[in-house]
Amino acid sequence: MGRTVVIGGGAAGIAAARRLDDAGTEVLLVEAGDRLGGRAHSLSLPIPVKPTVDLGCGWLHSARRNPWTAIAERDGFAIDRSSPNWGEQWRDLGFPPEAKSAFRDAYARFKAAAHAALDGPDQPLSAFVALDDPWRPMIDAISGYANSAPLDRVSLHDWAAYEDAATDDNWALPAGYGTLVVHHAADVPVRLATPVLRIDHGGRTIRLDTPVGVIEADRVVLAIPTTTYAALRFDPPLPAKHDAAAALPLGLADKVFFAVDAPEWPANAHLIGAPDSACTASHRLSPFGLPIIESFFGGACAEAMPDAAAATDFAHKELVALLGASWRSRVTPLTATHWRAAPHIHGSYSHARVGHAPARAVLAAPVDDRLFFAGEACSRHDFSTAHGAYRTGVDAADAILGLLATAPAP
Repeated sequence: MGRTVVIGGGAAGIAAARRLDDAGTEVLLVEAGDRLGGRAHSLSLPIPVKPTVDLGCGWLHSARRNPWTAIAERDGFAIDRSSPNWGEQWRDLGFPPEAKSAFRDAYARFKAAAHAALDGPDQPLSAFVALDDPWRPMIDAISGYANSAPLDRVSLHDWAAYEDAATDDNWALPAGYGTLVVHHAADVPVRLATPVLRIDHGGRTIRLDTPVGVIEADRVVLAIPTTTYAALRFDPPLPAKHDAAAALPLGLADKVFFAVDAPEWPANAHLIGAPDSACTASHRLSPFGLPIIESFFGGACAEAMPDAAAATDFAHKELVALLGASWRSRVTPLTATHWRAAPHIHGSYSHARVGHAPARAVLAAPVDDRLFFAGEACSRHDFSTAHGAYRTGVDAADAILGLLATAPAP
């Protein structure tokens, strides 16, 4: 039967290793970092109520068809099915109803123009909103949230593949999405702090070079961020994989968390910081009724922040500008992400460069029925999500199990 090594301890790698382990095959999950979860990372904040927050993925997107929803229900994780209220503005602060209505009309025009062009050549999303449209900055900000990249870098064909498959049910996990993902790896054999630098797949046995020695395998599942391929060597070379990964870069989306003194809003309220700016945060007020704020921004806005301190200062100023000067001391910074600097990851989630939407299929294709590929970037419709990552991991595992089932007895 032989051994399968899964490289990468994020949602895809955990899903693959879990499926293989449950099937009774020999599997080892190796992770370059010192923790499991990858871009699914939950953290307990240092305030009296000890809330758990997600530094990375935090929403069960397309929740009713999201496999993590069923896993959460099976394993006893509470699910908050409340609306995220992204289209609402608490007390209409800085974004009155007539402006929100005008924005919705502009966004509908943008989507209609984009969909009308799908039968033609690929284009950047920026082609479908006029330069002088007053709502272009806000549409660009939304691209940062959704794609982790600005409009001019995002492929129309890639965007539509996700947009047309997604549903509007977005639920959340009070215990943390990252907590759920890591929980799914329970009892799977794991080796942390083991980056794979070279994969020698030229002989009968695959050899994985790591700083702590060589690991041998009969099959390998690569469930790694696209940023990791640049430093990974294949022997024999696999230039198509490196090219595909380069065509699917990780953009940036970061979060800042604040403690709040006596919140005045209901649970799960929401604010957009500056609707007239492409660099503005989406502020989640008191998620799950907790005395915290989660501020989220992406794309060029996140790229403009040199470090977590700058991001924190930016989000704090936006909140005070909306809520009033008296809130300056009532909103206290707790922590912030800076995914660009995260070891072994260096980004948030993938988008296809213009003209390169087919790269997802190229990256996902197995090699010689011995190297298999998984991760959110390998998903054709659910990329950028933990459920897209999960499905690609399970698909890779199932492909291996299918081969094992038809292999001749030794």
